[in-house]
Amino acid sequence: MAFHTRSLRLLAAAILAGTPLMALATQILADDDAQCVGHQFLAKPRPEMSCQDVKAQIFVSPDKATRAQVLPADVSLYATPDMESRIVFRSTSGDTLTSQDYSSPRGMNGYYVAFAQWSPDSQYFVFSLISSSRHSPWSYPMKAYTLKKNLIANFSDLIGGNPTVAAEFRFIGPHTVTASTWKQPGATDVAVPVTVDLEAALQKLPPAN
Repeated sequence: MAFHTRSLRLLAAAILAGTPLMALATQILADDDAQCVGHQFLAKPRPEMSCQDVKAQIFVSPDKATRAQVLPADVSLYATPDMESRIVFRSTSGDTLTSQDYSSPRGMNGYYVAFAQWSPDSQYFVFSLISSSRHSPWSYPMKAYTLKKNLIANFSDLIGGNPTVAAEFRFIGPHTVTASTWKQPGATDVAVPVTVDLEAALQKLPPAN
């Protein structure tokens, strides 16, 4: 990772002052890393070429045939690069199947991936999102990718249009997932479980264009 201008100034000052370089280098790296991860806004913009080695998250399906890659959108210098996400689905041969960009034009009104998991049968990839603007902090929109149809569906469409109110979910079978929704419209502080058979629910959706 390239040092920030501030870090170089600190390093030069430490050499002149005789400060132990190992201790200073540790602090500099910690300061630099803090500007590159953590889904946070920054009080001052980070350098334009900062955070060049931020790694994408890669989720490999249980059968090893498909990969979901979550990449930091890195739009705004007033935020860590992972403040918003792009997601790409590829086969292990390298073919891109589909993708979706959840970033916003200014990097402050999109979404980042909070939690993600493949179904045990490797046919579905479910992930939840958090708003980068902190809009509706009780809401965690979920998406479900179906390999067979090669499309990304809104999970809320599978539960009668209701929202999901927690980032975490779990699979309880080959393609059945349990998430959390509100008990009644507007009751965002009272969550109840909702269980969906993805194979049955997604078969009812129209084919991708």
